[in-house]
Amino acid sequence: MRTVPADLARRYRAEGWWTDGSLGSMVAEGLGRAPGLRFQVRSKVRPWNGTFADVDRASRSFARTLLDWGLGPGSVVVVQMPNWVEAAVTFWAAAYIGAIVVPVVHFYGPREVGHILDATRPAVIVTPDRFGRTDHLEQYAELLAARDGEPLWLVVGDRPEAELPPAATPFHLMLRARPLQEPERVEPESPAIVGFTSGTTLAPKGVVHSHQTIAWEARQCDGFYARGGPPTLVGTPVGHFMGMINAFLVPLLRSEPVHLIDVWDPAEVLAAMAEERIGVAGGPPYFLTSLLDHADFTPGHLALIPHMGLGGAPVPDAFTERATREGIAVYRSYGSTEHPSVTASPLTDPPDKRLRTDGRALPGAEFRLDDDGEILTRGADCFIGYTDPALTARAFDADGWYRTGDMGEVDGDGYLTVTDRVADVIIRGGENISAQEVESLLLTLERVAEVSVVAEPDPRLGEHAAAVIRPRDPADPVSLDDVRRHLAAAGLARQKWPESVHLVADFPRTATGKIQKFRLREQVRAGALRDAL
Repeated sequence: MRTVPADLARRYRAEGWWTDGSLGSMVAEGLGRAPGLRFQVRSKVRPWNGTFADVDRASRSFARTLLDWGLGPGSVVVVQMPNWVEAAVTFWAAAYIGAIVVPVVHFYGPREVGHILDATRPAVIVTPDRFGRTDHLEQYAELLAARDGEPLWLVVGDRPEAELPPAATPFHLMLRARPLQEPERVEPESPAIVGFTSGTTLAPKGVVHSHQTIAWEARQCDGFYARGGPPTLVGTPVGHFMGMINAFLVPLLRSEPVHLIDVWDPAEVLAAMAEERIGVAGGPPYFLTSLLDHADFTPGHLALIPHMGLGGAPVPDAFTERATREGIAVYRSYGSTEHPSVTASPLTDPPDKRLRTDGRALPGAEFRLDDDGEILTRGADCFIGYTDPALTARAFDADGWYRTGDMGEVDGDGYLTVTDRVADVIIRGGENISAQEVESLLLTLERVAEVSVVAEPDPRLGEHAAAVIRPRDPADPVSLDDVRRHLAAAGLARQKWPESVHLVADFPRTATGKIQKFRLREQVRAGALRDAL
């Protein structure tokens, strides 16, 4: 792991951003404050309804069992679970014993999971027996047979024990021990969570956070997330880094109930909102647009979304303007798995700042731009290194600044606007084209539901911009001429216009709904998409 510069570490402690507490103590305090709060899972296959006290009792029993098995501070626990109650039991139990949690998105396949297992060498793995199209029993039986070591593999589900692979143990058998009384003591600077990057690059990186960085990140979110409105539904997979924090840490600080849904089906989400009087409050724009565009969306649903925090993906002006017209107070934030919360705008900020920038630096965080416009950050919630030391060495300079790989602009009031990814700049004949600039303009074309602009090989120019579009109405597709007329009217320089248009019913996405551009580029290169003429 990297060494945080001594002056920064002293400052983080002096300001109270870093403390000597652990995630285990944070969990114990939060659950102890409101044991009667509701914990609900909305699921067609594994629904659950109970209280914080119920989940805490199971977590403490699981923690005791893990200690009896010889696990403790520093042991690695891989969790590839849907948004089920057992994910919370596992996370809180691991926090109680000081183990390192490795959340894995539930739909990751053997290629991604194998990489994660090799990088983390877990002592415990927790999976469902199956979920959706994935048979986890078959997948993990093959993965574990091909690797050295014998982790404890725990399986959640209704499959009889006799039908499980020999290496698997039913999860429920681990919940019979007497509950652990107090969290284990751990060094606050020691690793607590390893979150793997969400897949917008080809090589996922294991991002290591300490008890100090995660505890501050949770308190940071508690500080800038909007308050008021109904309880909220968490649809972001808890196998994703921020999904786990938002589901299992932030509600404890706020003494708010936990509502989970294991599949983001807009119709199911809208039904849950109406039946339980719950709302949605944050995430990439996709999570809101999928509801606004659904036939079941009503004014009653709109009343349950008084505000929405947007982050985790570029936020086009067209989207924030649409949400504002609907009466939703929108605010934006910027961060990454490596540095989760860098900037944000509170609802009290002027609308032009709140809707069109990614905000100002949050407490405990700072940023600057280098000579090329790349965003460099550092802060109390910035990660402590990658699982690959070589990547860690390349990511930081001697003063502790992390190179984000994002490009940005800063206005005179200190508000940051993220303009592009370094790797997302299209170089057409030696001229740079910002994919995000073109995407933002195309999203103002009424017939476009979603768009992603990527580089397409060009025999003359090296590469040119290609627009991959999901039309609002598949029967009324958008043509290349439509795109050209729209961008001409918008005044965009002709050399920035897409020179091809491809139509899709949906995009390849990460766990949090972000479009996986590297997969789109592969599909474009392979000629696998439908062309619009």
